[in-house]
Amino acid sequence: MRIKLTISYNGASFMGSQTQNTTSNTVLGLLEKALFRLGIKTRPIASGRTDRGVHATRQVLHFDAPPFWSDISRLKHSLSFQLPDTVTIRAIEYADNDFHARYSAKKRTYRYIISNKAPNPFEADLVTFVSSLNFEKISSAIRLFEGEHDFTYFKKSGSNEKHCRRTIFKAFAYQHRGYTILIFEANGFLRAQIRLMVGFLLGISGGKLSEKQLLEQLECKTVHNRKPAPHNGLYLARITYGLSV
Repeated sequence: MRIKLTISYNGASFMGSQTQNTTSNTVLGLLEKALFRLGIKTRPIASGRTDRGVHATRQVLHFDAPPFWSDISRLKHSLSFQLPDTVTIRAIEYADNDFHARYSAKKRTYRYIISNKAPNPFEADLVTFVSSLNFEKISSAIRLFEGEHDFTYFKKSGSNEKHCRRTIFKAFAYQHRGYTILIFEANGFLRAQIRLMVGFLLGISGGKLSEKQLLEQLECKTVHNRKPAPHNGLYLARITYGLSV
């Protein structure tokens, strides 16, 4: 039987979400070991990868469990007991056998949190601190990412995607309790794409880059900036399936 699992995690202590040959300290590596101890020997599949230090508030995965785990409440309790405090189960439910955490997803939403207050050690892993921030410039420029674009110049080198066209449905900024929060919702993202986009926005905020240069890079004419924003401010916020919004 197929199980759909929604989890939150603090990515600061992990080397990313995907399983790796060089380390077991990844979110899926940890989860795979926990499932194995419960007699579930199929690998969990995530909606997408998050890089080292990136967090998630609602990452979705699926795995196939044997029939003796028909009591889903007991499965949630047993699995939660196997996980560290940095990983929390938000929801666990049965899914159709053709459900796929990655390929069934219609939209992916990420959040990026910025603060221009004095840095403090208690938020160092969770927020990106900048010395100054021009919210008006960021709020204007972020809208330029909306629509379908070729994001070849906004991806990490060495990526092996078949094509780089992605559609961003929403891209906007707002302020909340002293933080500037950036929202990106799309049908998919390239590796490090969001951090590179935020890095460009921070350059515009600081007066080092312009909206004209952003459009030139977005149109694959010229590369003006390849410096990504730090990973600690980035969160995978929501995965949307079906026709829900």
